[in-house]
Order: sequence, then structure tokens, then C-alpha cells
Amino acid sequence: MTAAVAAPGRTGNASGSPRGRTTITSRAVRRVVSAVTADALEVPATDVSVTLTDDGGKLAVEARTPIRIPALSARPDQGGTLVERLTVAQTQVRDRVLDLTGSTVGRVDLRITGARIQERRRVS
Repeated sequence: MTAAVAAPGRTGNASGSPRGRTTITSRAVRRVVSAVTADALEVPATDVSVTLTDDGGKLAVEARTPIRIPALSARPDQGGTLVERLTVAQTQVRDRVLDLTGSTVGRVDLRITGARIQERRRVS
């Protein structure tokens, strides 16, 4: 799978035809999706596993990843419930992948494989 991306604001040469094309390999798109997903869920990118498939001409993303959650002893996070955070993460993945690769994402499936508990740090 590759994606051709036209540079924004470039209309081509004097005849109006495109000057060229940039091809992004499927491996590069997978790594971008992995990094974007990790950023959205606040976990290391190495913990995210991504599968990309075709969804009627759009990109379908399936990511298996843990999620960062606050420790139970900490005050409630302002991020909302787990379901709300995952819904926001799906939108972030969809939007950022389009921004970075030019690929339109049709579906984002997040499979949560565990929790990374964020311990409260003490300041001395």
C-alpha cells in the first residue's frame, strides 16, 4: 500500500500539470499511525501495534495498545471517562494521519491491551 500526496499550495508547472508525486510506503504510514496513536493515548510508540487495511478506498486502522490511566489514589483526571478518552483518541488519530500522510482514514479500531498506571510523583 502506498499513498500519493500532493504538496499543498503547489499547482504544478506553467501547463498546470503536477510536478511530481510523493509516495509514502505502507511501512511509513504504519509508523506514523503508531506514533499518533501512542501520542493520543500517552504511551510509548513501541507499545502500539498497528494493522492497516482498505475500507472502501479509505484507510482502516486497527491499533492494539495499552492506555495511560491515573493511579486510583490520584485525583480524577480531567480527560473524562475511558470511553470518552478513546472516542477523542479515535478522532485525533483520524485527523493527524490525514494531516501527516494525506491518507483519509475511514475507521479507527482501538483494542486496549492493558493499562499503564501513572503514579503520582512526590516533590521534595
